[in-house]
Amino acid sequence: MFGMKPQEPTDLTSPEAVKSGQEVYDRITSGECTDAVAELNEAYGRTS
Repeated sequence: MFGMKPQEPTDLTSPEAVKSGQEVYDRITSGECTDAVAELNEAYGRTS
């Protein structure tokens, strides 16, 4: 899209990324997570 910077690919298969994603998933399924997108972006070091 115009005006948006391309994002660098994120390796979601690294052990660290899997662990971070699992922690967010656990928070989502337990009801502790209020903003899944924000938490996943933070876990994977992505910015919007």
